[in-house]
Amino acid sequence: MSSRPLSIDLVLVPVDQSEEATRAARYAVEIAAKYDAAVHAVHVLGEDVVRAIEQGVVDQDAVAEDSKAVTDTVSKIAHDAGVPITTSVAYGFSPTSKLRHPGSVVLDTAEELEVDFVVVPREPVSGDPGEVLAKAAEYVLLYASQPVLSA
Repeated sequence: MSSRPLSIDLVLVPVDQSEEATRAARYAVEIAAKYDAAVHAVHVLGEDVVRAIEQGVVDQDAVAEDSKAVTDTVSKIAHDAGVPITTSVAYGFSPTSKLRHPGSVVLDTAEELEVDFVVVPREPVSGDPGEVLAKAAEYVLLYASQPVLSA
């Protein structure tokens, strides 16, 4: 009987609209399946979206639909693997706090939910507005108290 070096009950994966985030979600689900754990996917909204909502330029319902599409993708991956999943949405930027950015949002979520493992997407190459996690990966790798996989 072999013992596992880690005890994992909850895996956190921050997601956005990038292919890298979808790949990271697949890794998170695989890890959760191996450890009989659950996944929590947090959709992190970027600065452009937050400012557009605050200025009334973007309809909040449209943003909610986009968030649902992102989390639905991750939920399908988890459900197909038989892994329990929860989701949330967080602003990855604040106009009033310089310390609030995607990386700090991921770490705050990890602490709040008491996650055991974090999977972050590698930096996206396209730079599309819906892809906000490029800055988060390095920050999370440097400051997380949990084990982190950059996938």
